[in-house]
Amino acid sequence: MRFLCFLFFLFPICLLAQDGSTYQIRTIAFYNLENLFDTKNDTLIFDDDRTPTGKDNWTEERYQRKIEQMSKVISEIGSIDNDNAPDIVGVCEVENLNVLQDLVQHKKLSIYNYGIVHYDSPDERGIDVALLYKKSAFVPVNFNSHRLLLFNLDGKRDYTRDQLIVDGLLDNEKVHFIVNHWPSRSGGEARSRPYRLEAAKLNKRIIDSVRRQDLNAKIISMGDFNDDPIDPSFKKILKVQKNFKSLDSVGLYGPMEKLFKKGRGSLAYRDNWNLFDQLYMTSSFINKEKDSYSYWKVGIFSPNYLMDPKGKYEGYPFRTYAGGSYIGGYSDHFPVYLHLIKKVNKLD
Repeated sequence: MRFLCFLFFLFPICLLAQDGSTYQIRTIAFYNLENLFDTKNDTLIFDDDRTPTGKDNWTEERYQRKIEQMSKVISEIGSIDNDNAPDIVGVCEVENLNVLQDLVQHKKLSIYNYGIVHYDSPDERGIDVALLYKKSAFVPVNFNSHRLLLFNLDGKRDYTRDQLIVDGLLDNEKVHFIVNHWPSRSGGEARSRPYRLEAAKLNKRIIDSVRRQDLNAKIISMGDFNDDPIDPSFKKILKVQKNFKSLDSVGLYGPMEKLFKKGRGSLAYRDNWNLFDQLYMTSSFINKEKDSYSYWKVGIFSPNYLMDPKGKYEGYPFRTYAGGSYIGGYSDHFPVYLHLIKKVNKLD
């Protein structure tokens, strides 16, 4: 396959290396949209606060502002290296398919022609995960939602988000994407840790099931994991490694651990940064020849406009509500992303 590389939104951006080789770039991103709810009251979920008459006074004007803000951010993720909107975007904290349709149809995103893969999950708050994809870059072939069954100490079901897997063709190359939003740290990290360990076990089962069909399957798992790269869910269950040189054929590579150890984060709490928003991948993306899609670099998208401009939370993610009051920000999380590259055949 041969490509002409134009700096234009309908075409993939290409990178010219020092040795004269040309590489096509595809950007994979994840963004926690922080309670992207519509204004309608759904009697099946606890969305009463996010309605015009609810505690948050969630009006149509505020909703439309949120849609515009989220579409602006998504259109710019990873733009330092790739002057184009991401090709794949995992999202969480969305109420339903309708808000996703409003999002991708906004004028800032409609030019990219994003498709949507979404399932309603049993989460008590009614928030789901989803995958957005450029139809020009990715063709979904199969997708499924995996339920995470959790029970509290009283034996009662604790309802949470499903894990979404989407298999498809990224420029005719088979790739699998898993989108996660693991249980929160409500009640404290230690008390809630068993829930995230169960989520990690489910994630591992999904990855293992794909690898049983293809040992060299290319899998990227992304999400808001409510755990840092060094926590037991990643180190003891998934056994994600920070150095790709030590990977074996079935290892998982987590490039974000190095960022975390440098003090970088995607959200802040009590003057501490966490890197709950992560992407990790199978070792099949580590390819020196770059003759198929291979890992290049990872990043946290945190331009100044996504940061709280003043007060005690200056520099933190600029969120929609703070202390119960509407402040009109974006999200309480920064987006994260990674770039995949593939060597392009030169034209004759």
